[in-house]
Amino acid sequence: MDKITWLTNHTDHSDFILVGIFSQSKQPTLLCVIIFVVFLMALCGNSILILLIHYDVHLHTPMYFFISHLSLMDMMYIFVAVPKMLVDQVMGVNKISAPECAMQMFLYLTLGGSECFLLATMAYDRYVAICHPLHYPVLLNHMVCHLLASGCWFLGLVDGFTLTPITMTFPFCRSQKIHHFFCEVPAIMKLSCSDTSLYERLMYFCCVLMLLIPVAVISSSYYFILLTIHRMNSAEGWKKAFTTCSSHMMVVILYYGAAVYTCMLPSSYHTPEKDMVVSVLYTILTPVLNPLIYSLRNKDVTRAIKKMFNISFKKL
Repeated sequence: MDKITWLTNHTDHSDFILVGIFSQSKQPTLLCVIIFVVFLMALCGNSILILLIHYDVHLHTPMYFFISHLSLMDMMYIFVAVPKMLVDQVMGVNKISAPECAMQMFLYLTLGGSECFLLATMAYDRYVAICHPLHYPVLLNHMVCHLLASGCWFLGLVDGFTLTPITMTFPFCRSQKIHHFFCEVPAIMKLSCSDTSLYERLMYFCCVLMLLIPVAVISSSYYFILLTIHRMNSAEGWKKAFTTCSSHMMVVILYYGAAVYTCMLPSSYHTPEKDMVVSVLYTILTPVLNPLIYSLRNKDVTRAIKKMFNISFKKL
């Protein structure tokens, strides 16, 4: 469908209405304050982690390079919908135009796909570090790290550029109310009055493929990591390997748990309320938890934070 047809479909009803999570709450003002605080914590936590990794030479390693990209994705993730959601609640407005909706959808698909592959890349990084420590500087040198990170962003962009235009070309005539707090593809598709079954099957196949490939990489990496750890006679080696992998595994469980629900479970398991709760998990809570997981459970990061505070106090 061309651009003229797309515009024609949206001429009479150019705006969507985001029902949002505040309409489901008995205390919307309190919920608004909580989300605002969480939003600030996510921005501050991820910003500090990125700055620490950039300025502390001890953190200039492949693992922290990928963590910095994860923090950047998380910052962008929470920035896509939360500020608009909070402003709309304060101003009493809950409309979003079709172009804004398409941009929001594109960013979420891009960032979600990129993070999906980045977590697999981080698992591969841990595999090389633990199973092939002598070859680590060669297998994950500066150029390889940048290529892997660029590949993750590129695959996310492919996801965004593929699904967003197709989704937004369907005619929406059933209702303008999106039972969600942002323009997520499944929520938008429910508004279409045309037959979307073929597209939904293709989208389901693409989502499953995008999940299975990274999950296969992560599972294989940790399988060989566990074998290597099992062969270690050193208790210190066990502890170090567990410490470096546990943080990543916690993030993987948080992210992929929500992704499996959203992409792989049949529609009969989905309700607007459940979908919004799961979306809150991976769009609002995960971005604030990731920097905490990687800072509180990581001696290198905590040492860098103490060093930063010491330098700040000396200047004062």
